[in-house]
Amino acid sequence: MKIAKVIGTVTLSRAHPSMQGIPLRAVEILADLSGRDEAVYGGETVIACDLLGSGVGDRVALAEGPESAQPFYPEIKPIDANTAAILDSIDIRSHAEHP
Repeated sequence: MKIAKVIGTVTLSRAHPSMQGIPLRAVEILADLSGRDEAVYGGETVIACDLLGSGVGDRVALAEGPESAQPFYPEIKPIDANTAAILDSIDIRSHAEHP
C-alpha cells in the first residue's frame, strides 16, 4: 500500500465493457517524507480506480497489483491500482519518537 495524492480525473472515450461507470483518478505517489514537515509528492503518476469518491487534492491509500481488484471479486476487472482509503491525516514518526 502506498500514499498518494489525487491530481486529476480521467475520462475515457472508450473503455473495456467491465469498466463502464467506474471512476478513474490520476494520483501522484508520495516521493519523500524524510526529515520534512510536509509530504513531498512528485513520484510516479498512476491511474487508479476510485470507488470512494475522492477528489482532486485528497490524499489516498493506494492498493496496487492483484489486490487492487479485490473489491470487485468475484468479477474480473482489468485494473492494477485502486484507492483503498481516503486519508484525513498522516502521522509518521520514527520508533525513537513513538515508543
